[in-house]
Amino acid sequence: MGLSIWHLLVVILVVVLVFGTKRLPTVMEDLAKGIKSFKKGLKDEDEPKVLAQDKKEQE
Repeated sequence: MGLSIWHLLVVILVVVLVFGTKRLPTVMEDLAKGIKSFKKGLKDEDEPKVLAQDKKEQE
């Protein structure tokens, strides 16, 4: 039960109506920055665990 093209068109139409065409690029830019920050946070969280495991293996 996936999304059809009609579902996507309705979602895009609602987003354009809510945010308007002038503000839409700004909203998308902010969304992209948030996703990048989230991915960086996940990566940073995993690094200390990996470093701790490497130190234990070296000893």
